[in-house]
Amino acid sequence: MKPAVIPQHIAIVMDGNGRWAKRRFLPRLAGHKAGVEAVRKIVKACAEKQVKVLSLFAFSSENWKRPTQEVNDLMDLFMTGLEREVPQLHENHIQLRFIGDQAKFSDKLRDKIHAVQDLTRANTGMVLQIAADYGGQWDITCATKQCAAAVARGELAPHDITAETLASYLSFADLPDPDLFIRTSGEMRISNFMLWQLAYTELYFTPLLWPDFDEAALDAALLHYASRERRFGGSE
Repeated sequence: MKPAVIPQHIAIVMDGNGRWAKRRFLPRLAGHKAGVEAVRKIVKACAEKQVKVLSLFAFSSENWKRPTQEVNDLMDLFMTGLEREVPQLHENHIQLRFIGDQAKFSDKLRDKIHAVQDLTRANTGMVLQIAADYGGQWDITCATKQCAAAVARGELAPHDITAETLASYLSFADLPDPDLFIRTSGEMRISNFMLWQLAYTELYFTPLLWPDFDEAALDAALLHYASRERRFGGSE
C-alpha cells in the first residue's frame, strides 16, 4: 500500500462477537474477549500504516437493550481493557478519545475514561477514538440543541445556520470525517453510527466476524478503498 491511498480516518463497526462464540459453543463473553484481541491487532496495524484516526464502535446507544448480564460483562471488559492496554498505547504516543453519552456508565468507569483522555491528550501519534454509548441520532440531536441554545442567547441567527455550523457542534468536529467505513459479520447497514460524518465515506462490508478480522482482512479493505474514485458529488 502506498501512503497516498491510506485513508486518514477509518471507522469500524466491530460486529459478530456473539456469533463467533456461538459457532464454537462458547459463552458470548468469550466472543467479546476474542474481539478485544482483534482490537489490539487492528490498532497496531493502523498505527504502523500511519492512519491518523481510527474510530471503533464499541457500544451503541441501543446495546443497553441486551441482557443485563451481557451488558455488565461488557462494562467490566471495557474497564479491564482500559487498565491493561492504555500504558502501552500511551508509550506508543496514541491519543485516546471517547465519544458518546456516558451518563449511564458507573462513576468508576467515567473517572477512568477521563483519566485516560487526560493522560494521552498531548500524544501526537494516531488518534484512537472509542464510541461508547454513542448513536448518530444522539450526536445530531445534541448538536441541534447546542445550535438552538446559541440562537436563544443571541450568539447565532437562525438564517446563519449552515451545514458547517451544525457540523461544528458534532462529536470530534476537530477531526476529519471517516474516509473508510468497515463493518464485519456480513451485515450491510450503518446501524446509527456517525450518520452525519459518513455522508461521503467509502463503505466496506465483509462477512468475517470481528474476532477473525486481522491485518490481512484490513489490507483487503484498504485495497478496496484504494480502488475507489472519490468524487464527493462531483462529475466523473
